[in-house]
Amino acid sequence: MAELKIRSKDPDSLKRIIQSALSERLQSVKAGIQRTEQRLQEFETKYKLSTAEFITRFNNDELVHSFDFDEWIGESKMLEHLQKTKESIEDIYFVD
Repeated sequence: MAELKIRSKDPDSLKRIIQSALSERLQSVKAGIQRTEQRLQEFETKYKLSTAEFITRFNNDELVHSFDFDEWIGESKMLEHLQKTKESIEDIYFVD
């Protein structure tokens, strides 16, 4: 695990600023995850397929291409990205 060192004349203030920024970013990412999951659910309901099944079938050329499918794939990739970002933020902690 990498460690980052930052020097400041007021380390307590800097720590609060960074914690606040991380907290705000985490809340934004969580909101993005919620919106993306909702959008995926809409596609799953509309096409009566789970996202995993859709991607498998799409990659096997079992489905006729449509604009919705481009969006569905994009939302799926976005969810993966947001979940990784969330995990990265949640793994940050301060050492003394």
